Amino acid sequence: MAPGANIGDNSAIFEAVHGSAPDIAGQNIANPSSVILAAIQMLEYLQMPEHAARIRQALTDTIASGDRATRDLGGSHGTTDFTQAVIDRL
Repeated sequence: MAPGANIGDNSAIFEAVHGSAPDIAGQNIANPSSVILAAIQMLEYLQMPEHAARIRQALTDTIASGDRATRDLGGSHGTTDFTQAVIDRL
């Protein structure tokens, strides 16, 4: 659940900080929080703090409630269910 940012003088790249996880690719079991957090960092970098804050709150609420949690968070849901739970809070 770690986002990453590589910020240069004229450009920036935002990404999830972890391997590509080829062993679980296409299985709908990955926790998407790190890529969502990277998107939040990007929005902050782009000076869109209100959008970043809305998404951060939706993600925080989803994790805190355990709604549609992925296995690594103690749940039994997949990537798309968890993502939909975040979207539902927006």
